[in-house]
Amino acid sequence: MEQNWIAVRSKPRAEKVALQQLEKKGIEAYLPLVRQKRRWSDRMKWVELPLLSSYLFARLELKNSIYVLETHGVSTIIRFNGKIAVVQDNVVKSIRLALEGGYELEPTEYFTVGDEVEVIEGPMKGTKGIVSTLKGEEKLIIKIDALQQAIAVHIETKFLQTVGKKRAPIS
Repeated sequence: MEQNWIAVRSKPRAEKVALQQLEKKGIEAYLPLVRQKRRWSDRMKWVELPLLSSYLFARLELKNSIYVLETHGVSTIIRFNGKIAVVQDNVVKSIRLALEGGYELEPTEYFTVGDEVEVIEGPMKGTKGIVSTLKGEEKLIIKIDALQQAIAVHIETKFLQTVGKKRAPIS
């Protein structure tokens, strides 16, 4: 009876409803929330928003995943190659500890070594390169084909996007 954390996609803006309904069924669930200051026409207010829009985590035996799908507010369970994607315990624990410790977390695009990317903000906007690891740090490698040389620079991932993919600019 091994229980695993799984990633659950909620219906749009229904993360809190899905969380409550899963807990009502006795399923352990976790929705990482971050506090943000939002402006309305007449005031500013602190609100709690999901760290990962439309995603939360549920912990259960994989064979019981049908109960998650039958939950109000839940859209689907994340799968890769037809298998339910299991989230490691230490990942959920790390997110919890970081939020409880007061760290500011923000979602960022997921890159892997070898991805072709383009800089979308800042002085290097428009530059294309490849994500690489150099001395244990992620770097953007810019190839100078005419010289058969390359240079490496560290750029925050929030300023990058995968080549061919359109993303809204950072505000």
